[in-house]
Amino acid sequence: MAILENIRKRTTVLILIIGMALFAFVISGIFTSNDLGGGKVGTSVGEINGEAISIDDFRQRVERISRRSGPTTTSTQLVNSVWNQLERNTILDQQMSELGLSIEQDQIIEVIKSSPGISQNPQFLDENGLFDEGLFRDFIAELRLSAPAQYEDWLQDEQAIIESAKQQSYFNLIRAGVGATLKEGELQYRLANDKVDIRYVRVPYTSIPDSAVVVTKDEIAAYIRQHENDYKQERARDIRFVYFEEKPSQADEDAIKLALNNLLTDTAEYNEERDTTEIIPGFRSTQDLEAFLDRNSDTKFDTIYKAKKDLPALFADSLMALQVGEVFGPYKDGNTYKISRMVDRKANGSVKASHILITYEGALRANPEITRTKEEAEKKAQEMLAEAKKPGAVFSQLARDNSDGPSAPRGGDLGYFQEGVMTPKFNDFAFGNAVGYIGLVETEFGYHIVRVDDKQDIVQLADLTRSLEPSEETINTLFTEATKFEMAVTSDEKPFEDAARESEYVIRPVNKIKAMDENLPGLSSQRSIVQWAFNEETEVGDIRRFNINSGYAVVQLTAKYNEGPMAVEDASATALPKIRKERKAAMIIGENKGKSLEELATANNTIISNATALTASSPTIPGAGREPMVVGTAFAMEEGQVSELIKGESGVYLVEVSKKEAAPDLDNYSTYAGNVQNANAARVNNAVFAALKNKADIEDNRSVFY
Repeated sequence: MAILENIRKRTTVLILIIGMALFAFVISGIFTSNDLGGGKVGTSVGEINGEAISIDDFRQRVERISRRSGPTTTSTQLVNSVWNQLERNTILDQQMSELGLSIEQDQIIEVIKSSPGISQNPQFLDENGLFDEGLFRDFIAELRLSAPAQYEDWLQDEQAIIESAKQQSYFNLIRAGVGATLKEGELQYRLANDKVDIRYVRVPYTSIPDSAVVVTKDEIAAYIRQHENDYKQERARDIRFVYFEEKPSQADEDAIKLALNNLLTDTAEYNEERDTTEIIPGFRSTQDLEAFLDRNSDTKFDTIYKAKKDLPALFADSLMALQVGEVFGPYKDGNTYKISRMVDRKANGSVKASHILITYEGALRANPEITRTKEEAEKKAQEMLAEAKKPGAVFSQLARDNSDGPSAPRGGDLGYFQEGVMTPKFNDFAFGNAVGYIGLVETEFGYHIVRVDDKQDIVQLADLTRSLEPSEETINTLFTEATKFEMAVTSDEKPFEDAARESEYVIRPVNKIKAMDENLPGLSSQRSIVQWAFNEETEVGDIRRFNINSGYAVVQLTAKYNEGPMAVEDASATALPKIRKERKAAMIIGENKGKSLEELATANNTIISNATALTASSPTIPGAGREPMVVGTAFAMEEGQVSELIKGESGVYLVEVSKKEAAPDLDNYSTYAGNVQNANAARVNNAVFAALKNKADIEDNRSVFY
């Protein structure tokens, strides 16, 4: 157990467990050849091309990933992550099985060795600094004996690592078949470098008002049928809700301010044991601020001195103007009410300075590339000091051009700092000289040309605070209001919108919610509402009240959308503008056929424009926008030729080619062919999976369980 014990002593086992998991998962499987796929038993969370995904296996995967995720990761995010990975692995697995593709042990080892976190870890390097597979095998063997729980975790993830290696081999095979000929390289060169100049007239579609183009519902339906791939929809739901937010009322705020004000002054308290009345100091007069705030404030006494910039922006001027012993407030700072008392003030306790650092080889934190000697650094610093003191010198530019410090890009600006923040000699210089003074100081970092830019007072404040929270009375009132509204709208006493209007409640709609959505605008994370909306038993018009973290939401389901073609009403928002554009193009073309450039411009109250050096790879016409059809047509024409009317993106065009300039021929187009090949190869992983997924038959039941 020598290796494992050595790891424990160095407290790096956690890093190894995470950073070396890739290696360990695979190696352990080579040793054990356990079946980690899991049985397809129990209820299915989904089905991919007829292959069921076990809910039990799915839940185990979610549990494993949740142990490794941060506290800010929601359960829905975990579920979606696991599903996406399972979906990808299953689809690719099925494809690789059809091809008979497998992964061999030597390939797995190569994947392992390519991980720097493993191959470069000192625990697994031999005396020559090379990765020693035997050392790692010993580690795995000892982990199996000494840490079975961790070993089991590693085993459970082994299959994912093998999948990664298999997929990489699969994509490499496809990538190997992706090439580009010299002709393709030449085409890319021509598209980017051949140029054309044109004269053109554009009749914009906006020249015809939308009201002049009447489109019927049947015409929209026909357009959707012709473009059915563009108008498919997922299952979705529309809801609307009234939100009863649990927040403090004005009465709650007034009560908090009154309670704080009551703590300002001394109070008399009868002491029964002593049979005497004692005076209890208030916040204004107490000498023991720490004890007073411990008893009466939501926050403790903060002894740190603060500059003006560190105080609440709206009240900084008032707080800085206080004399020692004076108080200010109550005032609202975020969700807190405060009364602040000035405890102490340090004049010029915060300094703003800029510097130019000239360092040398061997100085603390010096850039390894700097080779100047200390004497050379001092000489340069003296020269820079003289430059900085010259009339009209721009200190910030000198710092950008010459400083070796990390503040150089900021013109040497170090911002404001208090006593003790900087190294002692620098600190003494900055606090010991007047604003505007420029001088030289040597520290362990090198030579500094320092300019004192500004000085500010810093203050110590004692804050008597109370968090702004709703009272029990406010919470009870809110519950009553939410319940009354729910009863009114569910008993058919009043329609949802009428009941809300009468009580002056705001109705908030949320449209096209997907089955695995989590966050609802205005309500944040609310999976329970989404699940209710997608429940088969929930009908359009149904209403339900939900208890949420910060109050209540009374929700109504207003629409259901099934997977498949979009309804005319839903598609109209995007289909109608496209239909209108086609109609307008036909109208413009029909009214202007046979006209010359001059005639077209005159008839449509527009002008003849010019565009030069257009390329096919970037088909944008200045002032008109992206017009691939127009530019492509121009490249297909001869010099002096005038086109037919062209239906463009923003209008109808008539084009005359005034000049065509072919790029000079190259001796070899291999560089451009290589660019095409690399671009195609880079798209392989995503493009192949997207194509397989689009073809796959996927049944997703996640929303039933989560």
